[in-house]
Amino acid sequence: MTKRLLPLSLAILALPLTLLAAPLTASAQLADDSISPRTRVFAFLSSAFLPADGTANGITNGAFNGEASLKPFSRIAFGVGVSPLGIGLQTATNINRHFNIRETGSFFNYTASNISTEGFNVTAKLSLASTGASIDYYPFHRGFRLSPGLLLYNQNKANATFVAASGTSFTLNNHTYYSASGANAVVGQGAFGLGNGRPAFTMTTGWGNVIPASGRHFSFPVEVGVAFIKSPTVALNLSGFVCDAQGQNCVNVATDATAQADLAAQVQKYQNDFNPLKTYPIVSFGFAYNFSIRR
Repeated sequence: MTKRLLPLSLAILALPLTLLAAPLTASAQLADDSISPRTRVFAFLSSAFLPADGTANGITNGAFNGEASLKPFSRIAFGVGVSPLGIGLQTATNINRHFNIRETGSFFNYTASNISTEGFNVTAKLSLASTGASIDYYPFHRGFRLSPGLLLYNQNKANATFVAASGTSFTLNNHTYYSASGANAVVGQGAFGLGNGRPAFTMTTGWGNVIPASGRHFSFPVEVGVAFIKSPTVALNLSGFVCDAQGQNCVNVATDATAQADLAAQVQKYQNDFNPLKTYPIVSFGFAYNFSIRR
C-alpha cells in the first residue's frame, strides 16, 4: 500500500514546485504590460503544463504575442492585382515564418486604332501574358519582404498595322515619302516583343504577407521591382509603292535600296526608344485571401 501511495505523494508534492517555477519561465511574457490579464493567466498555466518545446495541439507560445506559428505548407493564399504586366493572379503557400513560395500569372489584351505616327495611321494590339515564381523572404517576420524570382513564361508583345493613305506623305529616318494611289498605297506590319519570349530574372520588394502570422484571412500586398528581360525586339516591314510629291517616279518600297536603308534606320530609332524596357518595371497592388489546408 505504501509503495502504491508513494508515486501519488511525489506527484502532489511536485505540483506546488511546478507552479512556483512557472512565473520564472513565463516572466518575459508577463513583463509586457500590453498583455491582457487573460493572456497572463494562460501564459502562467502553459508554462507549467506545456511540454518543453512550448507546443500543445500545434499552437506555440508565439501566439501570446498575437502570432501563430504555422506548420510548413499548412495554408494557401489566392490573390488578384494589377501591374504593368497586366491583371495578375497569384497563389502562395508558407514554408516557415521567414519564407513563402509564390506563383504568379498575368494577362491583358488591348486594341487601339487611329494612332497617328510619322504620317502613318496605325492600329495596334497589345497582348500581355506571363507566368512566374518567386521566393518571398520576410527578414523581420512582418510585412516587409524581398522576393527574388523568375519570369518563366514571357509572351508580352504588340502587333501593329501601318497604313499610309493614297497620296499622303510619311517619313522614314527624317526623309519624306509619298504613298502611291489605289492598291499600290503603302501598308506595313510591325511587331514588338518584350524579351522575345525568354525567361527573365525578377527582383522585387514590398509590404504585406499574403499568409499573415496573425492568422487573419485577408491581406493587401504591395510590390515594387523589376524584371531583367532581354532587349526588346522591334520589326517593321513595308509593302507598296512610294512616289515623288507629284505622284510620279514610283518605286517599290520593299526593293528600293534608299527606302530600305531609311526603313532600317527608322526601326533602329524605335529600338533605341524601347531599349530601356529591358529593365521592365513591376509595380503591383491587390488583395489576397488565405485559408488552412492542414493542421
